[in-house]
Amino acid sequence: MTVFSRRFEGRAAVVTGAASGIGRDVARRLSAEGARVSMWDLNAAALDSAAAEAGVSDTQAIDIVSEDAVHAAMRRSVDALGGRLDILVASAGITGPNRAVKDYSGEDWRKVFDVNVNGSFYCNRAAVRAMMDGGGYGRIVNVASVAGKEGNPNASAYSASKAAVIALTKSLGKETAATGIRVNCITPAAIKTPLFDQMTPQHIEFMLSKIPLGRFGTTEEATSLVCWLASEECSFSTGAVFDLSGGRATY
Repeated sequence: MTVFSRRFEGRAAVVTGAASGIGRDVARRLSAEGARVSMWDLNAAALDSAAAEAGVSDTQAIDIVSEDAVHAAMRRSVDALGGRLDILVASAGITGPNRAVKDYSGEDWRKVFDVNVNGSFYCNRAAVRAMMDGGGYGRIVNVASVAGKEGNPNASAYSASKAAVIALTKSLGKETAATGIRVNCITPAAIKTPLFDQMTPQHIEFMLSKIPLGRFGTTEEATSLVCWLASEECSFSTGAVFDLSGGRATY
């Protein structure tokens, strides 16, 4: 049995996309290390199961594409967490279909951007407001993707949306640099999560072929990096991009 430190004792955290994948593992790790956690996800049934596993009592079944819903959920979470917010891990996202640009529908494009870009913006904005109201300390970690740096064929909406998440991170990191708030993102290569269910087998094989280590990453590996970025130890990095790509990233 893994024994964790208590580095997040007294901290209050919101994790989006917390019902599965990286978000689920991060919520469990933050809770195990002493944080009070609010878990957000669209899938209410999976969220309840994940929260029970993590020992978390506060959950928000929310669609982050709704600006008003995010605002209300953040207010409820901050109240449930003792009136403050120290950490946001924005992990919610979708891949969209694997199609060439010429075959990509406007409806699918907008859906990917609604979740990955607009939803991330709403969550970041709500979090930084809460952090500033709570005294100006905070850690925001956005989950982007190496696809946002390199662009994957047949995944234009996903790639472009994750590039936007990287740019959002850089902008907000600069805006808050004079405060105690640090804003960073991770850019994983493929990590085997339920998102794979949204991809074709051919696209999964393509992603694996690009990783020099010859394997996919794990949620545990991503969680370790996210939790360092969410901790007080991450004090001099902001607006930064941290690769987790098995050697794939070239810049």
